[in-house]
Order: sequence, then structure tokens, then C-alpha cells
Amino acid sequence: MKLIICFVALLLSFGSPVMAADDVAAAQGIIRAQLDALDRDDAAGAYAHASPDIRGLFPEPDSFMAMVRRNYAAVHHHKSFEFGDSRAAAGRVIQEVRIVDTDGVPWQAIYTLEQQPDGSFKITGCTLKAVGTPA
Repeated sequence: MKLIICFVALLLSFGSPVMAADDVAAAQGIIRAQLDALDRDDAAGAYAHASPDIRGLFPEPDSFMAMVRRNYAAVHHHKSFEFGDSRAAAGRVIQEVRIVDTDGVPWQAIYTLEQQPDGSFKITGCTLKAVGTPA
């Protein structure tokens, strides 16, 4: 009996695969919404998906958008994107996104998201690197 209780406790400590899948789906929805807002040049819409820490660095949507234009041109305007691998645990999600910019250059973006006290997810960061030549 003790073995069964220990096994159940161990399984619970890893979190539910269903909850992890739900977290990934929620995170992908946030990323998609921000990419759509960026593509429309909707600074307020894109900014709404940024975490409180990011908002602390860029206190206004326009300053956030200026940073995106300057440092994340492939994310700002893109030809296409698709989700790759993801990991979710303890209210955090790491999501790979493959992006093709308007010049046809493929990029890899790694997004990090964190669950907020209200249960929503917000983007805490994005790293971006070119992975090839134009298609």
C-alpha cells in the first residue's frame, strides 16, 4: 500500500500531461495573438501579451513596438510561422516557433511564457536566430 501511495505522489509531482497540453495550447494562442497584432502594427494588442516584467522595461506600447521593430524584424512582419517543440511545467512554457520572414529567410524563435495569478499566460521573452538562407 505504501508503494502505491508513493507512486501516486510521484506521478502527481510531475504534473498532469493534460494540464501541460492545456498550458501549451494556451501559450500558443497567446503567441499567435501577439504575432497577429505585430503583423497588423497593433502596438497595444501586441503589448497586451507581454509579461509585467517586459512592461516594466517598456512602459508604453509604442516603446515596446519600437524595440520589436529594431530587434525582432522577422517576428514583427513575417511571411509564415509554425509551432515546433514545446515544454511545460510549473506554470511555465517554452515554445519553439519557426518563422519565415518577408524575405524568405527562416528563423527560430524560442518564446518563454509564465502563468499569471489570474491563470492567463504572458510572454516573458523571445530569442531569435536565423537558421538558413532564403527559400
